[in-house]
Amino acid sequence: MSGAAFVTGGARGIGRAIALGLARAGFAVAINDRAHDAACDATLADLTRLGVRAGLAIGDVADIGSHAGMLDAAEAAVGPLTTLVNNAGVSVASRGDLLDVTPEAYDRCQSVNTRALFFLSQSFARRLLGRERGPTPHHAIINITSSNARAASITRGEYCVSKAAAAMVSKLFAVRLAPEGIGVYDIQPGIIETNMTALVRDAYAQRIREGLTPLPRMGQPDDIARVATCLARGEFAFAVGQTVQADGGLVLPHY
Repeated sequence: MSGAAFVTGGARGIGRAIALGLARAGFAVAINDRAHDAACDATLADLTRLGVRAGLAIGDVADIGSHAGMLDAAEAAVGPLTTLVNNAGVSVASRGDLLDVTPEAYDRCQSVNTRALFFLSQSFARRLLGRERGPTPHHAIINITSSNARAASITRGEYCVSKAAAAMVSKLFAVRLAPEGIGVYDIQPGIIETNMTALVRDAYAQRIREGLTPLPRMGQPDDIARVATCLARGEFAFAVGQTVQADGGLVLPHY
């Protein structure tokens, strides 16, 4: 039995792939983005073509006060939610020396990548705990963090800090919610070919050819979507609070 999912940042990139993967698995899917644009409409149309209920819940996840309204809009479109995918995130405004990071740049990453993830998870969990739930379908929070939760990148220090904190949020909520039958998981993508990595694609591709990752290719959004779909379906329900390193072996010690 499938459920209903809300995917933040679901209009493009990894979020879009996850939304479509969940739809193919039979989930109703609501997607979020900061603004209603052509990418939202295209993803919504693709979801509808897959024969599932689909909808939009527009809003900035960094605006904590909007979370309840976004969840309301998602449930109005697709029914009672069973799954939250915290995918929305930002990279650094510009790469540079760690010694030049400004408080504004630091706060930007924290606001979206950590604070928003924490409080949207909180709002979603309160919603689930406030109503009757059976043992099926599986209920889950799936956080998309980053391999930079573990691997230091000194030209993107503020991003690394925010993702490391987000990984701890996953663990905390996993411990709190496991007794309630709600699974919490952390997917840590490595180098994924999306618009976010477009400017450094060639540089990464060269490093991968030189052995940066044991699997000699960049990841694709569908690589992350397949993991998220398995977790949402409860196929690893006993793996409480686990982190999935979906990175081609990037952070695996190797020589």
